[in-house]
Amino acid sequence: MPTLDEARRLILERAGTLGTETVELVDSLGLVTAEDIASPWDMPLSSNSAMDGFAVCLADCRGGAQLQITGLIPAGSTSNHRVEPGCAIRIMTGALIPEGCDAVVPFEKAEERDGWVTFKESIRVHQNIRLAGTDVRRGEVVIPAGAAIGVPEISMMAGCGMSCVTVFRRPRVAILSTGDELLAVGEEVVPGMVVDSNGVSLAAAAKECGAKVELLGIARDTYDSHVEKMTIGLEADIFITTAGVSVGERDLVRKVLAGLGVSQLFYGVDVRPGGPTTFGVKDHRLVFCLPGNPVASILIFEELVRPAILKAMGYKRILRPCVRAVLKERTSKSEGKVKLLRVRLELGESCLLATSSGDQNTGMLKTLLRADGVAVLPAERTSLDAGEEVDVHVYSAHSLMRAPFKSSISGCLVKLRYSPADE
Repeated sequence: MPTLDEARRLILERAGTLGTETVELVDSLGLVTAEDIASPWDMPLSSNSAMDGFAVCLADCRGGAQLQITGLIPAGSTSNHRVEPGCAIRIMTGALIPEGCDAVVPFEKAEERDGWVTFKESIRVHQNIRLAGTDVRRGEVVIPAGAAIGVPEISMMAGCGMSCVTVFRRPRVAILSTGDELLAVGEEVVPGMVVDSNGVSLAAAAKECGAKVELLGIARDTYDSHVEKMTIGLEADIFITTAGVSVGERDLVRKVLAGLGVSQLFYGVDVRPGGPTTFGVKDHRLVFCLPGNPVASILIFEELVRPAILKAMGYKRILRPCVRAVLKERTSKSEGKVKLLRVRLELGESCLLATSSGDQNTGMLKTLLRADGVAVLPAERTSLDAGEEVDVHVYSAHSLMRAPFKSSISGCLVKLRYSPADE
């Protein structure tokens, strides 16, 4: 049985990118560039005004001189203009800098009267002028291959005149729930039955990564039902099942997958919750069999499945951020397995503090809802005292925006760390 870190390593050794595709620029958000992107021109292409104001020659502005206003240059004008000696031209933001101009003075810092203008303050050379090429030079690689595409990247590519971009392909992820006790979301709830929350929650988690998701519904506890659904699932790049992975007589998942040609690489991980997790491969396809418990399935997705999806998409940074935090209270655990303790984080006087987000029973979804992430408690320990430091994997996006994660608060510097494999 591998450790949690060993299981992740075994998975990532077999996760690879899935080829490339060209997509519309607006559809590339969250994907990863498959090639270097170089600018075809200088940015700005030509020197232009950063303000609405007056285009002037600095030499004409000494000693409070009055300058005659001789024209207007609107943004988008392609006419040739020139600032003649002793003159100024009105110019709008983004308009081309005319010949003879080496500064732009904002309207609010000028006094205009009867076609003449004087200036209230001293003027600096090139003030309020965006000089050609000061942002990007022609041929400069502005976005390297392997970069995650966010809004700034899309803005830069649009500025380079691109309407499409070549990216690593999104993986297809198929998700299958198993068990006679399950009801589809929306069905009438009856005693003895359980709503299948795993399917939609894992689909949402995979979509958050950027994957294309197919929900296969529920496989009932018969061999034929499993074979029918799993044959379809194995057409995807990544196939995820939940429940039916233990050793009961109705736990058919591993047996059926073996019959369909899936090679099992490990069964069980030294972690709680989520110990029965199984991983296998068929050709280039990755197969994850997660526990049926909703809390366990979500936590194992975060720790093992999410990194594989992101690596398949070409991401270099594939793990959630990790912070060091001090336990506020004593906690105990069983020896021999890593424990993923759901915690809340808060800022102490000089460090982050971690406290349990509630009842750690694996059936308590509310505790996961309240958590900022999980403290990773070592396998060899049976208890940790208040005041001990632990690693916390930060899951919830809103946690990164809350006060403890700003770079500096009350003199306390908090840094987000990543695995060396992510750097």
